[in-house]
Amino acid sequence: MLDYTFEEQFRNENVKIICGVDEAGRGPLAGPVVAAACILPDGLIIEGLNDSKKLSEKKRELLFDVIVKEALDFSIASASVEEIEEINILNAAMLAMNRAISSLKIKPDLALIDGNTSRGFALPTRTVVGGDAKCPSIAAASILAKVTRDRMCLDFDKEYPEYGFAKHKGYGTAVHIEAIKKYGVTPIHRPSFLKFLDK
Repeated sequence: MLDYTFEEQFRNENVKIICGVDEAGRGPLAGPVVAAACILPDGLIIEGLNDSKKLSEKKRELLFDVIVKEALDFSIASASVEEIEEINILNAAMLAMNRAISSLKIKPDLALIDGNTSRGFALPTRTVVGGDAKCPSIAAASILAKVTRDRMCLDFDKEYPEYGFAKHKGYGTAVHIEAIKKYGVTPIHRPSFLKFLDK
């Protein structure tokens, strides 16, 4: 249930400014991992707001514009393929989240992080498993991150049209794997994610 229960719980503990944080692109075989941090006005109701994975691409695009307009503050950041390879995908996701929070103009007192891992943050955090379907601020962050990464994949599709990035967004679909086998690995692929191809 998407409501402000989590946010209100912490505000009752005198935490004034809360940002929701989520990432997109932890699983794909290619491209960066993207994270967003979002601070919503207290009690703001955005019609249709939900976990980005449960929404159509068209609905995410519409909500992206609403969130950008209505949010008190938001920031979107990423960690590169090179960083994913150097420090692993989990640490790269944490790095992208940290960058998103650090780039906020309004400094939050607490960050609600989607998932069960919080590592290396300079401010207090709380993890919320399934937070993108429970907390509006995390759901908003998930949409900002997902739409931004999907738009990156549309650019990748123009650069590498043989691979089908516009459709699979870098995930390991049969079409994507066949393209890698046929055309080889591009600079935007994550080598550590492709080791299964050597078997």
